[in-house]
Amino acid sequence: MRILVVEDEKLLADSIGELLKHHGFQVEVAYDGESGLQYGELGVYDLVILDVMLPKLDGFQVARRLRTARVGTPVLMLTARSAVEDRVTGLNAGADYYLTKPFDTRELLACVNALLRRQGDQVDQMSFGNTTLDLASAVLQCGGNSIRLSAKEFDVMRLLLQWGNRNLSKELILERVWGYDSEAVENHVEVYIGFLRKKLAGIGSNIRIEAIRRLGYHLEVNQDDPQAAP
Repeated sequence: MRILVVEDEKLLADSIGELLKHHGFQVEVAYDGESGLQYGELGVYDLVILDVMLPKLDGFQVARRLRTARVGTPVLMLTARSAVEDRVTGLNAGADYYLTKPFDTRELLACVNALLRRQGDQVDQMSFGNTTLDLASAVLQCGGNSIRLSAKEFDVMRLLLQWGNRNLSKELILERVWGYDSEAVENHVEVYIGFLRKKLAGIGSNIRIEAIRRLGYHLEVNQDDPQAAP
């Protein structure tokens, strides 16, 4: 499970991140609302932990814009404000739960687990064309054929499915899959795109991973496939 923490108090943000990593979650941190919105709009996270008082965009604005962009990722909102009006504002903005600072780490973990459980089947699969990616098992399926992806293949495929027919740059793939501090280069992306193309072909998928020079990659459905969606 991947969690995005958006919190401008660096010490608190890093502490939450370490706590969640200790409990087996993958965690990424953004320190302002603008960056948090950009990451959140990728739709690759299973949960967003969002502070209210943020520079550039506040948490209410971030939550509203995520919902306007049809991002259904659960949002756990953190704030030092305890007034009922503030909690109502947060919930109306699109938050799923509202946790007041200071909080006990056990309460935070309980909220995280409850929100992740609540997602149920909504986050079990992603589909495009005639092909489905099972998010729990990292298995790519097409009809009766299936193949398991490696960790990196899974992360790249998940990003491609989330972006669909929108162009996804190599730089963004490197950032989201390999991380900021990685020494990976664009050739790594090209290699894994090649792996995925072979696996898609192997299971009879009608998905094509198209490359556009300087813009990156996007998905298309092969219209020559007799089973292609109209």
